[in-house]
Amino acid sequence: MPSNTLPSNDGAPSASIDPGAQTGASGTPAFSPLYQQIKALILQSLQSGEWKPSTAIPSEQELAGRYKVSQGTVRKAIDELAAENLVVRRQGKGTFVATHAERHIQYRFLRLVPEAGDPSNEGPAQRRIIDCKRTRASADVARALSLRSGDAVLQVRRVLSFAGTPTILEDLWLPGGPFKGLTAERLTSYDGAMYALFETEFGVRMVRAEEKIKAVLPDPEQRDLLQIGASTPLLSVERTAYTYNDLPMELRRGLYLTDTHYYRNALN
Repeated sequence: MPSNTLPSNDGAPSASIDPGAQTGASGTPAFSPLYQQIKALILQSLQSGEWKPSTAIPSEQELAGRYKVSQGTVRKAIDELAAENLVVRRQGKGTFVATHAERHIQYRFLRLVPEAGDPSNEGPAQRRIIDCKRTRASADVARALSLRSGDAVLQVRRVLSFAGTPTILEDLWLPGGPFKGLTAERLTSYDGAMYALFETEFGVRMVRAEEKIKAVLPDPEQRDLLQIGASTPLLSVERTAYTYNDLPMELRRGLYLTDTHYYRNALN
């Protein structure tokens, strides 16, 4: 069956929908539902920056006309994107590209919460940048970020405090190219969430993350920065954050004090 060519904004062919099969890893045909193909095309537009964070995407009717499919097919694709927090539906207003500047998106990535259970109760964390420097990726950092060993990366170390108590020590590694120009001064002066800064000033939006969690004891430098004793247990969380199409954009290793906080995760 022939494929359907989709017109781009300027009328030139931009993509095609294959209503038949795609080749799977085993070499056998793997069926891809039509709405999944539409979802992939919308993701391409999000990744390319055609629709910016916090702005509205075209209506379901407009997208259906653009891709030459039914509105129901578009609606199902957008349903999945909304479930993944990539877009946000607003009653009577339309569908908007999600942004880390929105409060509920910020807390989607903030897992350490006070015993009271509401992170907004204690206000924003006080942030202290310990270091921000360009360096070369070690083998493990390069592997996590899909780089080559020795490629340029930006390394950041910071301490987050709540009510004046150091609570989180984080080390971050970011690929050097996309984050060129990021400095300690910029990180310190920015009032919002770090992921919001990445989004608004560097065009990088983190859409999902994978984490590894274990219990550890601090080394002498970590004890000094967190102002704790040698026997104080810490929760070690290693996170790899991805932008669209599963492209890794951040490796983050955090040490969390959990005497007055706990690590929250919602399993769906």
